[in-house]
Amino acid sequence: MSSNLASKLRVGTKKAHTMAENVGFVKCFLKGVVEKSSYRKLVGNFYFVYSAMEEEMEKHRDHPIVSKIYFTELNRKHTLEQDLSFYYGSNWREQVQLSPAGEAYVKRIREVSANAPELLIAHSYTRYLGDLSGGQILKGIAQTAMNLNDGQGTAFYEFADITDEKGFKAKYRQALDEMPIDEATADRIVDEANAAFGINMKMFNELEGNLIKAIGIMLYNTLTRKRTRGSTELATAE
Repeated sequence: MSSNLASKLRVGTKKAHTMAENVGFVKCFLKGVVEKSSYRKLVGNFYFVYSAMEEEMEKHRDHPIVSKIYFTELNRKHTLEQDLSFYYGSNWREQVQLSPAGEAYVKRIREVSANAPELLIAHSYTRYLGDLSGGQILKGIAQTAMNLNDGQGTAFYEFADITDEKGFKAKYRQALDEMPIDEATADRIVDEANAAFGINMKMFNELEGNLIKAIGIMLYNTLTRKRTRGSTELATAE
């Protein structure tokens, strides 16, 4: 039995993926404009989001569906702690705060875990596969834009336990395709993945004010004027 969930997710979230890459903050990032203050706020939000996701995934590690994509080598919480320590210093825990959109994201992950754990697959797919696919591109951009030395402030993009990214992505997609789920469940997972893209976009939107303040409205408008198909979307499709 094949659920074809991998291709359903790829096709079903294509529009949302393109929309997410056309959010101003992301477009500026992909064009090499990364401002440290807004970036570290994003890392702070990610810390709470991934902590929640990894906690809930672990709760359901023996779930008949969630267990199929329970790969601890994807976990990001530890790498985010390293990055926050770099950006904020050793007392980072007292400084990082969850933004309203970040709060909504964490709440949704907890709700899904409590009421329909199989939908955690959508959240795992949306974040981890994107991180793995576009991670190296984004890491290089962040290093250049913020003048970082290798390994400083970009641990989030390093998957130390995954030596063959392409092979791992193939294994992940195969696990999705072999999910013991019916058509209706697959559709619900795709819907949840689109909702996850939407929440990510709200989180990116919150950061635009900081970015505009730092680079100026004229430069921001120039960078974000044209709609593009971004490089990370291409990487995810590989």
